[in-house]
Amino acid sequence: MISRHFFILAALLSLQAAQADIYELPPPGYDVVGAVSTISARHDDTLVDIARRHGLGYQDIVRANPHLNPWLPGEGAEVLLPTRYVLPPGPREGVVLNLAEYRLYYYPPASSGEPRYVMTYPISIGRMDWETPLGMTEIVSKVVDPAWYPPKSVREEHAADGDPLPAVVPPGPDNPLGRFAMRLSMPGYLIHSTNRPAGVGMRVSHGCIRMFPEDIEFLFGLVGVNTKVRIINAPLKFGWNGDELVMESHPLLEASDKDRLNDVTELYISATGQRSGKLDWHLAEEVVGRADGIPVAVGRGNKDAATSAASE
Repeated sequence: MISRHFFILAALLSLQAAQADIYELPPPGYDVVGAVSTISARHDDTLVDIARRHGLGYQDIVRANPHLNPWLPGEGAEVLLPTRYVLPPGPREGVVLNLAEYRLYYYPPASSGEPRYVMTYPISIGRMDWETPLGMTEIVSKVVDPAWYPPKSVREEHAADGDPLPAVVPPGPDNPLGRFAMRLSMPGYLIHSTNRPAGVGMRVSHGCIRMFPEDIEFLFGLVGVNTKVRIINAPLKFGWNGDELVMESHPLLEASDKDRLNDVTELYISATGQRSGKLDWHLAEEVVGRADGIPVAVGRGNKDAATSAASE
């Protein structure tokens, strides 16, 4: 009997050439996938258009190109595509949602001896007054063409704005859940499509996770019921790329007076717990300040790490 893993692998291999957001997992000692590149904008492009074509969301593309007008970058404008990622901390399994990054990672299962992959897509998350919760959950059901039952609080909000909602919104173009929805074990929370794709990569939902319609349509066939989902808030990520110590920085979701270099210190200590390395603190501070989501090599492993470890 052919295993489900075989079909997942076949699907990934058939789409890998066309999908810029599917990567083979790097070997041990490597935590970085993808590459930064540039393209030239067409005369009718917006940064949102370009982002969607390249597996990016609004915040991704705007932070990487602060000098460009998001709605009219101009024909021939050079647009940076920040399609390089430090993999999020923790186990590389199931679905990982990093809210600070506005990004989903999915690690499909693989049989022994088969290559493993990671798929990554932009997401929208809950607004400040409708925050997406953190923690462990799982997918408990999957629905095609779902009806939307807006909760009382959402109906009250719409009514106050002069835009009343019915108790049930049937499937169709006016349904904000789109065509595909995956319900989480956290009551009331979904990973779903959207009828407003321009908002993907923003903080605009009532707590649910929104994806581009084409992204969740593809994922829907791969992610099974009972798949674990880990929701984290990691604005800073550290990882190794061979001998390079790489850091990726995103803005905080909430205003804070906390010195972010304290977080850098903690992550640096964690990243060098098993292998010795040296950090360029001035460069790290600059990367934290930019918070543009582009991974930067901020340190290197010590060539005499084994000797150093033995002497400590």
